[in-house]
Order: sequence, then structure tokens, then C-alpha cells
Amino acid sequence: MKHSAKHITRGNIILLLLLVLALLLPFTGQLYYVKLLTRMLIFAIAAISLDLLVGYMGLISFGHAALMAVGAYSVGMLASAGWSSVWVVWPIAMAVGGLFALVIGAISLRCSGLYFIFITLAFAQMLFYGAQSLRSYGGDDGFALDAPSAIGLGLDMSDSVVLFYTTLGLLLLVLYATHRLTKSPFGQVIIAGRDNEQRLASIGVRSYGYQLLMFVISGALCALSGALLANLTGFIAPGYLAWIVSGELLVMVVLGSVGTLIGPVLGAMVYIGFEHALADLTPHWMLIFGPLIVIRVLFLKDGLYGLVRGKSQTATSQKQQVAGELI
Repeated sequence: MKHSAKHITRGNIILLLLLVLALLLPFTGQLYYVKLLTRMLIFAIAAISLDLLVGYMGLISFGHAALMAVGAYSVGMLASAGWSSVWVVWPIAMAVGGLFALVIGAISLRCSGLYFIFITLAFAQMLFYGAQSLRSYGGDDGFALDAPSAIGLGLDMSDSVVLFYTTLGLLLLVLYATHRLTKSPFGQVIIAGRDNEQRLASIGVRSYGYQLLMFVISGALCALSGALLANLTGFIAPGYLAWIVSGELLVMVVLGSVGTLIGPVLGAMVYIGFEHALADLTPHWMLIFGPLIVIRVLFLKDGLYGLVRGKSQTATSQKQQVAGELI
């Protein structure tokens, strides 16, 4: 027991150290690296939203990038119409993302396994071609963000430091909210439905409604990451919806550790960090990164988060134990 507590303390110290370093980075004056870290944090939010499906519902979505793009397009369209306040624009982007997730989830959640993957991919492709048809918003070429989202008091997202601290604050808020959500009775029903849906139904609980609500929450959070990404790049294009982006989000989740919330954050940071470092060496950087994913699967059973914590018990076995206690 003491041995386990030491490991947990070590993991917490490492994560706290990473947070402190992130907070101090803007004071170095290296705006390039501030933007790079901001990109990591944005994709960390998107990866957490996907982990709610993969880790806690046991469903692999290959169209999650579409919900991210919905948030980006919402911000871009509202900016074109003269709306730029984060207190208006971002909640609308999240609401639109949740609405799209409601429609997609209502249909796709009636399936599982390979069928669920293909349905989510099909929806993403439909939205991709829909974005290409928006000629007033650049069509294939996309369009520039007319105005950055503004907080007020003279602060807006065109300032890289403001965007960084805003994104970091939102990431911490998302981590706290999703942690409370997954530990709540609602979250325990989701986990139980993932592990044994028939057994859950035998005690009179239908998991479909719970899963649909979780899908909507996931979609809203992913749309928030898209709103942030639009402000970071200052540009929105159909490429945001590409299935490759959905695949990258899935790699981030798996690389970090499925069903841990913190794991996807680490996965996003490592993935984008390697992409940045290796892309300068060769355009075929995936040929180098690919074997690293194989090594993770073979030798890091619990992913990067398990490596940081030094824990041998998998996240899945922990969740199964919780589900067994619930039922």
C-alpha cells in the first residue's frame, strides 16, 4: 500500500512540475513555443472529449474531427457576422457542437464495434463535403477569421499569451469537470454499460440515454477545442474535418492511456511535440513516429500516464472493478 502511495505521489509531482513549467513559459518571451504549447493544450481538450467515448463508453469514433470543425466554423461564421465576444461565441459553438453530436449519436449509438466506427466516419465525410460547398466561406480553400474572439477589457485571442492562459485555464476546467462527471453515478452507469450492457439492462437501467448524453457532452467539449484552434490559426478550412485528424486524436488517446483523462493530455503533448521535432527533419516523419506507437503498444501497457505514475494496473481493469461494485 505504501509502495502504491509513493508511485501516486511521484506521478502527481511530475504533473505539477509540468503545469508550473507551462505557466512560466510565456515569461521567457519565446512566443513561437507559446503557440506550440497552446496547440498542444487545444488538442488535449479534443483528446479528452474523445476519451469520454473510447475510454468510458468503449466506442471508437473515427469522425470526432467533424465536431472540432463545427466549433471552428461556428466561431468563423459568427465573426463574419460581427460577433466576437467569447461569452457569446464560444457557448454558441459548444451548443452547435452538442446539437450535431446529438444527431450523430442518436443514430450511431444504435450500433457498436465496426458499424459505429463507419457511421461516425460517414457523418464526418458528409460534413466535410458540406463544408466544401460553402462558397461564401471559401469552399475548398477555407476562409480567414475576420476577428479574434474577445474577452473584454481590451483582451482578445490575437494575443498569444492571452490565448495560452485562456486555453490552459479551460483545459484545467475540462479536466476537473470530466473527472467529476466520470466519478458521478452518471459516469458509473456509463462505465457499467461499457463493461456489460446486458447485465445493466437486467437491473432495469437502459444505457442508451446515458450514452447519448455523454456523446453530446463530448461533442460540446470537442467544439470548444475547435473554437480555440480557429483563434490560434486565424483560419478555418474543410481540412479540419479530415478523417486523418480524427485518427490523430485517436492516437493521442491511445498513446497517453485510454480511460484516464490525464493520459490523453500527455498523449497530445507528446504527439504534437514529436510532429514538430520530426517534421523539421523529414516530411515523412510518420515513418519514424509509427514504430514508437508499436513500442507503446508492446511495452507500455498503461501508456504514458501509466509510465508517469509507475502503476501496473490498467485503467480498464480499474473501471471493470468499479462497474462490478456498482452492479
